[in-house]
Amino acid sequence: MKYLLLILIKIYQQTLSFDHGFLGRLFPSVRVCRYHPSCSQYSYEAIQEYGTFIGGFLSIKRIISCNPWSQGGYEPVRKLKLGKIAQILTRI
Repeated sequence: MKYLLLILIKIYQQTLSFDHGFLGRLFPSVRVCRYHPSCSQYSYEAIQEYGTFIGGFLSIKRIISCNPWSQGGYEPVRKLKLGKIAQILTRI
């Protein structure tokens, strides 16, 4: 499941993403991501690092935080401690 999600994210980045893919090359002046790394790259790294469930939860949390009222900026995937992972698992 993890590898399937990673492949789907890469396909999205290379085709539909304005920041990474084909559409970005067609419309170079259009950039939509407020964060660095982009939400799709963040999701890829989170799922790669923490697996489908925790990485997916972090990805959804990041995508929800990307809205017109957020400041954006640099927000890499953080290294979570074991206690924090347990807290995330109890919320799911």
